[in-house]
Amino acid sequence: MATITTGIAAIAAVTVAQPAVPRSLGSPRSDASSVSGAAVSAALRHEPAAKPVAKPASKPVVTAPAPLVLTASDRRDCPQAATACVDLTGHITWLQAGGKVSFGPVRMEPGKPGGVHATPRGTFHVSWKAGPGYMSNIYHEPMPWATFFATGGIAFHGGSLTQWSHGCIHLTVANAHLYQEKLPIGAEVVVF
Repeated sequence: MATITTGIAAIAAVTVAQPAVPRSLGSPRSDASSVSGAAVSAALRHEPAAKPVAKPASKPVVTAPAPLVLTASDRRDCPQAATACVDLTGHITWLQAGGKVSFGPVRMEPGKPGGVHATPRGTFHVSWKAGPGYMSNIYHEPMPWATFFATGGIAFHGGSLTQWSHGCIHLTVANAHLYQEKLPIGAEVVVF
């Protein structure tokens, strides 16, 4: 009991000995009057201090990718007569009508340049189409919504946008479906 009395007397002595700092100066008070009675009582009983409450983790900020933009070179390299344009270097494709963009540009993934599965360059025409469940008879891989336009089975179809194709133009499945709806048999496709 003497320890508690001595502890309270010591705190009282500190309170008297410490000059008060005016709160208007914005500095925190360092005297014992700024300590709550519960905190003093807990300290005298040798109880651990209360743990601070953790703030909930903030969610990472996700930004939308910047919209794709056609360059003057893209517009020059794809003639007005083309219905679909493919820029192999920029990994983009778009649809147009009368030389004006009607859809896109959107991201795509071609065959690896210079490799055995490089996507061919040139002017082609849509020759036939396959549905959402179509499988390649050469590579035994899905080719949903395939729109074939070049010899060798080259088509726009749903596929990976992070891995090279076997020469086709990989699109998202939704974009492959839209290309199939918008590109009639005979539509001109220019790949550059």
